Amino acid sequence: MTRVLVPTVIDDIRCYSPNVAEAYDDYPEEGFAKTEEAVRSSFWVRSRNRLFKQLISRHNNFGQIPRFLEIGCGTGNFVGELVEDVALKATASEVYIGGLRYARNNHPNIDFVQYDVTQGIIGDGFDIIASFDVFEHIDDDVTAIRNVYEMLNDDGFFVISVPQHQILWSRLDEIVKHKRRYSRKDLVGKLSAAGFEVTYVGSFVFMLFPLMLLARLMDRSKEAPIEAADDALQERVEFHPLINFVFDKIMRVDELMISIGLSLPFGGTLFAIARKSSAGYKARQTG
Repeated sequence: MTRVLVPTVIDDIRCYSPNVAEAYDDYPEEGFAKTEEAVRSSFWVRSRNRLFKQLISRHNNFGQIPRFLEIGCGTGNFVGELVEDVALKATASEVYIGGLRYARNNHPNIDFVQYDVTQGIIGDGFDIIASFDVFEHIDDDVTAIRNVYEMLNDDGFFVISVPQHQILWSRLDEIVKHKRRYSRKDLVGKLSAAGFEVTYVGSFVFMLFPLMLLARLMDRSKEAPIEAADDALQERVEFHPLINFVFDKIMRVDELMISIGLSLPFGGTLFAIARKSSAGYKARQTG
């Protein structure tokens, strides 16, 4: 039976997994502002936010204001933008409480909670659950996906994105502590095994994929230097404003193709939309 978590309140934040809440308690407060600034300037994050706001808005047909949960919200960048454009009762979760303190101050209209999705569930009445580039950091992603399934209403949707293609594995994956990169078969298999009906699966960062592949192969071929993780990350993900501008425009081609229903065959990011159905639950119970 799935464990229903009971929260402990820390700094006026409901903590459903308090045993890991302060794991990064030595992270400097100014670091969250720097993270937010970097996120807002990234062509990839801006494009990803536009795409997933569009997809969530398209699936917002519940006849009422839906309950929404983001798993792994970081400093609240995406959910903060989402609630400006889409009517939702929004809850956003993160494993580490430090980022939630920052997020709460910047987005007081959102219910931020501390939560490790592998430990259990925090309710069962959500209409939409989303998680963007989070599950690759989770050791037991199978349990995490099953817990997402349990928290959704029937006919609710799970929107998930993860890094794709093992050939892209590089020093960057190691720096940001990825456990894996996914294949389409792997992600669809895990979603289906949990009981989901996968209604859409596709790729993102399609037009820029050749450049991305070249950069990752070059990075992988270099002798790994001794360098601070923050410096190494900054070197690999921060771009000149002009490059950010140009890449942002190229990413809009991806967004356009996806918006008309195309499933792009490859790209740096894999994403899926999966529906919870009673038939899927019965199949899982008897499987």
